[in-house]
Amino acid sequence: MSVSPPTSVMIVDDHSIMRDGLQEMLDRSDDFHVVGQARDGHEAVDVALRLKPDVVIMDVIMPVKNGVDSCREIMAAVPETRVLVLTASTNDQTVIDAIAAGATGYLQKFTGKDELLATIRDVADGEFRVPGDVVRRAFAGVGDSPAHDDSAELTRLTERERQILTLFAEGMSYAEIGEVRGNRPLTIRNAIYGIRDKLGAGSSQEMVVWAVRNGLLDNDEA
Repeated sequence: MSVSPPTSVMIVDDHSIMRDGLQEMLDRSDDFHVVGQARDGHEAVDVALRLKPDVVIMDVIMPVKNGVDSCREIMAAVPETRVLVLTASTNDQTVIDAIAAGATGYLQKFTGKDELLATIRDVADGEFRVPGDVVRRAFAGVGDSPAHDDSAELTRLTERERQILTLFAEGMSYAEIGEVRGNRPLTIRNAIYGIRDKLGAGSSQEMVVWAVRNGLLDNDEA
């Protein structure tokens, strides 16, 4: 039986104690292999382009170049790399900027070890992992344009697809969505890909913005 190689991870943070602590934690897991570190956003871009890691764990507030700008450059040059933002910032605009730059994961630094490791795994698999309450706050008012017509847009998806996209936009993993709906994670993954194709979305981020614009997360709260 073949064994999957460990996920290659790069750590970017301007505090060495944070970088070394994350590396020590990841090195204890057989699932991950830390291939490099960077102390600022400029160095992060150079190292990521050279190493092409599976996942970059990126702080936002850093000297020389911030994490959002670094994420944007990394995604443009190495689109197969996933970026997980790990920050102490509670600014909702940071979430919007990070998602727009191409980040597919967002966590705060007080996150527990198990949640962090699970999120790294999911992000490496191409999942979008931003907590639903964070998405709601960050994109509050996005769908308030008077020219916007929810009903016309929503008919592009079936009821099943809308339900799956709502859970996806809330930051749930394929496995979590599958548990809610009684499906296998692979079935959910294929459904997400189908939704992305149907919407003509270029990324997971675009699908989430579409969901917010069309009130799917509002409907979930009702």
